[in-house]
Amino acid sequence: MENLVNDIRSLIEREAAEIEPTLIAIRRDIHAHPELGHETPRTSSIVVEELRSMGLAPKTGVGGLGVTADIQGGAGPGPLVLIRADMDALPMDEATGLPYASKIPGRMHACGHDLHTATLLGVGRILTGIAPQLRGSVRLVFQPAEETIDSGARRMVADGAAEGAAIALGFHNMPELPVGTFGFVRGAVFASGDEFNVVVRGRSGHAARPYTALDPIVTASAIIMQLQTAVSRSVNPAAAPVLTVGQIHGGTAFNIIPETCFFEGTIRCRSVESREIMKERFFEICNGVSAAMGMTCEINFIRGCPPEINDEEVLGSTVSSIERQFSQDSLIECAGDYGTEDFAYFTELMPSAHVFVGSSQPGRSDRVHNSDYQPDERCIGFGVAALARTAVDILS
Repeated sequence: MENLVNDIRSLIEREAAEIEPTLIAIRRDIHAHPELGHETPRTSSIVVEELRSMGLAPKTGVGGLGVTADIQGGAGPGPLVLIRADMDALPMDEATGLPYASKIPGRMHACGHDLHTATLLGVGRILTGIAPQLRGSVRLVFQPAEETIDSGARRMVADGAAEGAAIALGFHNMPELPVGTFGFVRGAVFASGDEFNVVVRGRSGHAARPYTALDPIVTASAIIMQLQTAVSRSVNPAAAPVLTVGQIHGGTAFNIIPETCFFEGTIRCRSVESREIMKERFFEICNGVSAAMGMTCEINFIRGCPPEINDEEVLGSTVSSIERQFSQDSLIECAGDYGTEDFAYFTELMPSAHVFVGSSQPGRSDRVHNSDYQPDERCIGFGVAALARTAVDILS
């Protein structure tokens, strides 16, 4: 173990460089054949084949087409570290013109999950080679359906993918950061994502005689305005949620007060506490304003991803490992975001850290979910080295 610790930086650097061309080839194959949501049979089969070639025994059909594989250390007892990569693509056409561009119209790996899959395979290959010198074990988790409402992470967790794990590590490529750098966020990385739709029920009538009707449009408007006070007056501003009403529909003609008015939207929160407060206030305001105006409302509140929050200790050790493998200059502290990431279903179960791997090509200004997204493939090798080093340090 002492020899491993003393020489781990050069060992990981050398092995990551050696396997990088193979990993890039795997990434390009996956990129050319993107699969959506839970339907990832080809990608999953590639993962299984690669894991078996490492001498591992992958578990298939986890939460659908998810794949897991455990790497058992041989140097004594220790924690089980879970590392997750997502595999699914997006329903959009590709416009890169690259030789390995998507062969399937309407599908593209525009978020870099092909990079993630290749990266985790590389991490597995390095850790398998040094497993006899590790204390504890590593679970590689390859997850479908990160880009869908029906979360692949939630299905995999329900099917036992997180059982026994003490620490979870997640990662995502980031084209806003130069290749060779790594981003990290203290505290909440992403927000929760809850959805709602509401039907306000009034009584229809003639626009010339509103006193004979109960106007649900007026009531829906009052509810929407009052909901903003839940944001500004019910929650600590340091953990301010975001509430957005994206649609409102009511009525069929200019001179008729309708029977109902419908609206829907999302609530995003960066703490568990603010999420619970917002849900409670949402029901109170919708029901209270409706009742005060002599009407009723039907509320459909759909729980989505929880907030994804980095554990201070695990993040600290992860950042330290990356610094030891690369340098302090390779690390960039980033701001959290109000988007959602279903890795949160793992992070709510155990201390976790989610880091970003710089993927910007020199001379380009790319963004994910763009039809011309062209990340720098060197981010695969950098990600392999960072995650492998983090796991080794935890298990040494």
